[in-house]
Amino acid sequence: MRSMSLFLRLGIGFVLLLGVCWGSASLSAWYQTRETINELFDTQQMLLAKRLLSLDFATLDNVSLPKTKRLLRHNRGDQDDDALAFAVFSRDGKQVLNDGDNGKHLPFEADYQGFRDGRLDNDDDRWRFVWLTTEDQQFRVIVGQEWEYRDDMAKDLVNASVLPWLIALPLMLLLLIGLVWYELRPLKRLAQQLTQREPDDDTPLNPKPLPKEVQPLIVALNGLFSRISAMMHRERRFTSDAAHELRSPLAALQVQSEVIQLAADDEAMRTHALQQLDAGITRATRLVDQLLTLSRVEADDARSAFQSVDLQRTLQDTLIAQLPLADNAGVTLRLHAQAEPVIQGHPLLLSLLVRNLLDNAIRYTPAGSDVDLWLEANSLRIEDNGTGVSEDDLQRLGERFWRPAGQEKSGSGLGLSIVRNIAHLHDMQIAFNQRQGGGLCVTLRWSSHALISGAPA
Repeated sequence: MRSMSLFLRLGIGFVLLLGVCWGSASLSAWYQTRETINELFDTQQMLLAKRLLSLDFATLDNVSLPKTKRLLRHNRGDQDDDALAFAVFSRDGKQVLNDGDNGKHLPFEADYQGFRDGRLDNDDDRWRFVWLTTEDQQFRVIVGQEWEYRDDMAKDLVNASVLPWLIALPLMLLLLIGLVWYELRPLKRLAQQLTQREPDDDTPLNPKPLPKEVQPLIVALNGLFSRISAMMHRERRFTSDAAHELRSPLAALQVQSEVIQLAADDEAMRTHALQQLDAGITRATRLVDQLLTLSRVEADDARSAFQSVDLQRTLQDTLIAQLPLADNAGVTLRLHAQAEPVIQGHPLLLSLLVRNLLDNAIRYTPAGSDVDLWLEANSLRIEDNGTGVSEDDLQRLGERFWRPAGQEKSGSGLGLSIVRNIAHLHDMQIAFNQRQGGGLCVTLRWSSHALISGAPA
């Protein structure tokens, strides 16, 4: 059933539903009509019996009224001889009066009062009888009616009300199926659009022509197209960046390899070339690592790994890991924790953010300088007393593969770009400012809704 088309399933469902509804309505109509007719004819029998009780039967002796056919030879109308039959018996069971038709065959009952089912003396069909006794207890009145007559009447009434609906059911079914087919046309057009859609087409679908029940699906599809487009854009940019940035390191590695081959017995040249080769491999490895990190940060699923992060603990661990690099560069690292904020975030990425900022400060700060980290409830500042950068360069910090002119230190220009992307992922505001007297100040601020706790240290 699940493999059938929606149109076919709805068609079969309509047929079954209409069939069940019509059958249930027919049974209910039959039951209610039969109950109503029985009540009506029981009342009619009782009224006729009471009317007969008012007659004087003392002078009667086996009298039969004329048959209906004899009284009305022409223009009898639509009558049934089994509609009603009656008879009057004396107390000893002698029939003194009957209707001239079936009344002469009505059975005698000496004591029973009220309604009872039975049969005629000359017939096996079931009849409905009512027995009454005159006030002087001398005569018994019986009025009967055949059950088949009542059933036929009920069938005729039910057929008159149900058959028109039975005739109308096929037309209703065709109209319903046609309506379903018409309403499903927008979905068919949507399927055709999706079939002809290019893989990189992220144009949103228009949900207005579709029913309101389907519009949430279109909104979800548009969101999916947007995410797929962003993912493809990231993959293409990563491939382009990797191809562009790795070209120079790989070319340098190839040059150093050729120098080693040409060095022959020149030990000094070979040693220098090996050192350059090792530095080139380190640079290429760092570049690939940064590219992969940047691609991971830009992925939408990074938020799914968010958890509670103790920023003071993260800063302490990162500072300890950076101490060897700082000692080699002659730079002093200091942490000033004025609060102990705990925020929702990605622990590894936040640690990477701090590491890149510290690495950037250590690499571009002269020996003997200080790098201070100021941790507050809603912000983190990293300050150094280096040479800083110009106002124009300050505006471009964080751009991909961009480095200020005249830099002697090797790098790829991705460190601060990774920092900016991690900050954006955590809804943090990042600002680069010149310090008074020289140096660079990087400030990170997060909103209060991201803060789980921020007690003073």
